[in-house]
Amino acid sequence: MPLWSINTIVALLSFLIAAAFGKALIPFLHKLKFGQPIKMKFGPEWHAKKQGTPTMGGILFILSTTVAVGVGYGLYRGFCTNAAVSGVEPIDLNRGVQMFSCAIFAILFGLIGFIDDFKKVVQKKNDGLSPMQKIVLQVVVAAAWLGVQYWLGDRDTRLDFSFFSFDISWFYYPLMLLVILYLTNAVNLTDGIDGLCGTVTMVNMLLMTVICVLLSLQQMSIFTMALAGGCLGFLVWNLHPAKCFMGDTGSMYLGASVVAVGLVTHQHLVLLLVALLYILEALSVVIQVTYFKYTKKKYGEGRRIFKMTPIHHHFELSGFSEYKIVITFSLFALVMGILGLLLVLFV
Repeated sequence: MPLWSINTIVALLSFLIAAAFGKALIPFLHKLKFGQPIKMKFGPEWHAKKQGTPTMGGILFILSTTVAVGVGYGLYRGFCTNAAVSGVEPIDLNRGVQMFSCAIFAILFGLIGFIDDFKKVVQKKNDGLSPMQKIVLQVVVAAAWLGVQYWLGDRDTRLDFSFFSFDISWFYYPLMLLVILYLTNAVNLTDGIDGLCGTVTMVNMLLMTVICVLLSLQQMSIFTMALAGGCLGFLVWNLHPAKCFMGDTGSMYLGASVVAVGLVTHQHLVLLLVALLYILEALSVVIQVTYFKYTKKKYGEGRRIFKMTPIHHHFELSGFSEYKIVITFSLFALVMGILGLLLVLFV
C-alpha cells in the first residue's frame, strides 16, 4: 500500500470521527452549559449574539487526530515490511517516536487550553489562567519537547533560510522556545471568527504533508493528514454560524501542532511562510498595543492603526463578512504555503 493511500485513509477516518462525534459532543456541552463567554472588548459588538455557543469543540479534532494517527502508524508499520512493493520508505523507529512526540506535545498544549477554558466556562472565572500561569506551563512543555528532540538525535542547531544557513549553537534552543511560544499563541489569536482557524490550519497541514513527504518525513505526514482531516470534520460544526467553538483547548492544540511540524522539518524560512498568516495576526496586536501606548504617552490620547485587532476584526469592521474573511485569509495562507513548497522543491 503506497503512502498516499495510507494518508488518504488517515484523513478520511479523522474527518469522519470529528464530524460524527460532534453529533454527541455538542448537545453534551450544551447540557453542561459549557458556553463561550464573549468579551466585547475583544470583538465587534455583533459577536454578542454568539454568547453561550458551546466551546471546547477542539476536543473533536484532538480525538479524531489521535485515533487516526494510531491507525495510520499501524498501517504504515504493516505495509513497510516490503518497501519495494509498498512504495514506502523503510521504517525509521526514531521518526515514528518523533511523530508521536509531536502528537503528545500538541495534546499537552491542548490540555493547557482545556484548563483555561474550564476555569472560564465552568468555574466562571472570566480570565481563566493568568498570563503568567499560561507562560510557565507552555515553557515547561516546550522545553521538555525540545529536550525529547535532542534525545532522539535531532541536534541540528542551524537556522535554515533555504538560500543560506548558519549554526547558532546552543542559542538555537532558547530561540526555538520563543518561536514555540509566539506561534502557539498566534494561532490562538487567529481563532476569532467562525471557521477561520480551522480552515487556515487545514490548508497549512495539507501543504505541510507535501513538504514532509518531499523531505522524507513520511511518518510525520501521517500526523499532518490526520490533523487536516480532523479540521475538516470540525468545520462541519464550526463554519458560520458556528454550532460550537474550538476554544483554547483546540487553538492551543493547533498552534502546537503547526510549530512542532515546522520545527521538525528544520526549514525555518518555509515555516515562516506557511505560518505567516498566524504571525501577522499576532503582530497586528503587538503593533496596535505599542502604538496606542506610545501615542497616549506622547499626546495624552491613545491612537490606533487598526480598527480592532487581531487583524481579522479590522477586516470585519471594514465590512467583510465572516465567510469572506475565511476565504481571503485561507487563500493567503495557501499562496504563502505554495511559496514555501517551491523553496523545498527548487532551492
